[in-house]
Amino acid sequence: MKAIEIYEVGPRDGFQNQKVYIPKENKLLIIDAIAASGVKHIQVTSFVSPKAIPQMADSAEVAAACAEKYPELSLYALAPNLRGAYNAWNAGIKHIFYVVSLSASHNKANINRTHEQSMQEYLNIRENLPDMEVSIDLATTFGCPFEGKPSTQAVVDFIGSYVEAGVGEVDLCDTVGLANPAQVREVIASVKSAFPSLELQVHIHDTRNMGMVNTLAAIEAGVTKCQSTLGGLGGCPFAPGASGNLATEDLVYMLNDMGYGTGIDTDALITAARLEKELLGEGNFSGHLMNITSPQCLAEY
Repeated sequence: MKAIEIYEVGPRDGFQNQKVYIPKENKLLIIDAIAASGVKHIQVTSFVSPKAIPQMADSAEVAAACAEKYPELSLYALAPNLRGAYNAWNAGIKHIFYVVSLSASHNKANINRTHEQSMQEYLNIRENLPDMEVSIDLATTFGCPFEGKPSTQAVVDFIGSYVEAGVGEVDLCDTVGLANPAQVREVIASVKSAFPSLELQVHIHDTRNMGMVNTLAAIEAGVTKCQSTLGGLGGCPFAPGASGNLATEDLVYMLNDMGYGTGIDTDALITAARLEKELLGEGNFSGHLMNITSPQCLAEY
């Protein structure tokens, strides 16, 4: 079986939805536990305005601490603009994910930009920080709460504009959990056919209990990089009350059991998820394994 790279995004996508501020020390303890399990790719924070997301007010401190402690790991952050990209770079982060929505209405609601403005800001980042690795988080790839599901051709055409601008990696995001496995396979097949050298990731929410099957569909369609969050912590402000993200420990358990190579210790991840829940107290957790107390039920036969 092929190797699958797990990209843990909980310290960004999970933490940003927490209403109560998480002390920096607790954020770092959780990141330490994630790293100890064998996860090699961690999105440690988001360089956004603290007025918009107060939880990320300590992003520079968290990023700098992680960059100093884990030089061997692939650490990255979300940055929605040039200022955020500069702040990431100065904190020691050399890889960012720049977010843009396929849906024009969602792009306006989420980051208050038109598609043209988003492209211009991406070009500004590339021009001013030429050594920064910039990947694209393509939100609402599989569906938008305002516009519904896009056509597969619309996805391909939109990605094409960024490929022409120099993008080498795109993360296909199911922002509010609207995707189904057939759609995931179709979109990925079409994107891979149009852009054979483009690196792809998937970021699937578990809003409708479809996170695992859609991620597996993506893997079977040829994707080898998958995003998820510890404990399934997270959600989406455009889907109030919905469950969180796909839980990393659940995903890794399935992949390891199927014979895929992840290089990650499932038991250590479960321990990390329980630590996270203990430190945070409350949160929108969609994980399953973290709640199982019977050793027999957790055993891998």
